[in-house]
Amino acid sequence: MPSYDVLAAFFATAAVFAFIPGPAMLYATAQTLAGGRVAGLMASLGIHVGCYVHVLAAAAGLSVLFHAVPVLYLAVKLIGAAYLIWLGIALFRSRGVDGTGLPQVRRKSGRRAFAESVTVEVLNPKTAIFFMAFLPQFIDSGASFPVWLQFLLLGTVVNLMFSLADIVCVLLAGSLLGRLQRSTRAVRLMQRAGGVVLVGLGINVAFQRA
Repeated sequence: MPSYDVLAAFFATAAVFAFIPGPAMLYATAQTLAGGRVAGLMASLGIHVGCYVHVLAAAAGLSVLFHAVPVLYLAVKLIGAAYLIWLGIALFRSRGVDGTGLPQVRRKSGRRAFAESVTVEVLNPKTAIFFMAFLPQFIDSGASFPVWLQFLLLGTVVNLMFSLADIVCVLLAGSLLGRLQRSTRAVRLMQRAGGVVLVGLGINVAFQRA
C-alpha cells in the first residue's frame, strides 16, 4: 500500500470531495423528501452498491474506454440523464396521498428507491471518470499490493465516505420531513420539489462536459 503520508493525503482529499454538496447528495435528499427517511436511506444504499460497478471498472481499467471512445461516454451519459428526468417527471406528477398525508407508494418506495438509485449510479459515467482520475494519484506501483487491489481498496474507502455524507443529508432531510409530513399540502410540495431536483440533475448531466 502507499506510504502513510500518501494515505493521509488520500483520506483528507476524499473527505473534502465526499462532503461537498453534489449530485448524489441532492438525489438522496430528493428521494427522502418524496418518500421518507427509509426511501432516502435505501437510495443512499443503491448509490453505494451501484458505485461498486465503477470501482471494479477502475480496478480492471475499463473506465479508460470512456476516454478512448467518446461516443460510448456520450451514450451512457444521455441514457442516465434521460432516466433521471423520467424519474423526476413521474415523481412530480404523482398524486397518490392517503389519509395520513403520506404518499400511498411509501411502503414500496424503499425498494423502488434502491433499484432506481442503483440504475442511476451505474449509468453515471462521471463516477467512472472520477475514479480513474482520482485514485491513480494515490496508487503506488512499487507497493506489495498489486495495482488492481489498491484501486479496489481505495475505491471502496471513497465509496464508504461518500455514502456517509449522503446518509447525513438523508437524516437531516428526514428530520425536516418528520415535521411537515402531517400536512397533505406539504407532502405534495415536497414531492414536486423532489421531482424538480431530479429533472434538474438530469438536465445538468446531459449538458455537462466530460
